[in-house]
Amino acid sequence: MTKKSTPAPANLPVHHESFFARLARLATDWSGTTTALFLAILLLVVWAASYPLFDKFDTWQLVINTVTTIITFLMVFLIQRAQNKDSHAIHLKLNELVAAVEGASNRLINAENLSEEELKTLHAHYSKLLELARKDAHITEYHSVEEAVQRHEGKKRLHGSRAALRK
Repeated sequence: MTKKSTPAPANLPVHHESFFARLARLATDWSGTTTALFLAILLLVVWAASYPLFDKFDTWQLVINTVTTIITFLMVFLIQRAQNKDSHAIHLKLNELVAAVEGASNRLINAENLSEEELKTLHAHYSKLLELARKDAHITEYHSVEEAVQRHEGKKRLHGSRAALRK
């Protein structure tokens, strides 16, 4: 893979998260921790143990239903936000790879914005390429460990020569 001379974005603006963006990120990060799981289990244990404090079974059940509904409602938005952000970041990284690799089609940059019909057409195109590749050779003939080692050594040499030029 040969890289095109793509200038790196040098002066990206420093981004400061808004209060709500920071809160959502922290809540998303925290909700996936062991502590959060422990607190959820503890909430259920406390709720189960609180049965004698309620006059009616319906009231006792309504408490946990209300609490879990509110938590679930908020978590849906937190999870969707995290997925959207991750998906956007992955698309940007893939766009960078497509833009940087010589021979890659720049038509695939922002492919996520293509119509379903355009995506079906591209899928058919790449499926045909796969058929041709399968006819040519066994899958390991072009993707060997030895080839990976050679590429890695080439990258190390390239990185070393770039570092020497900077000095």
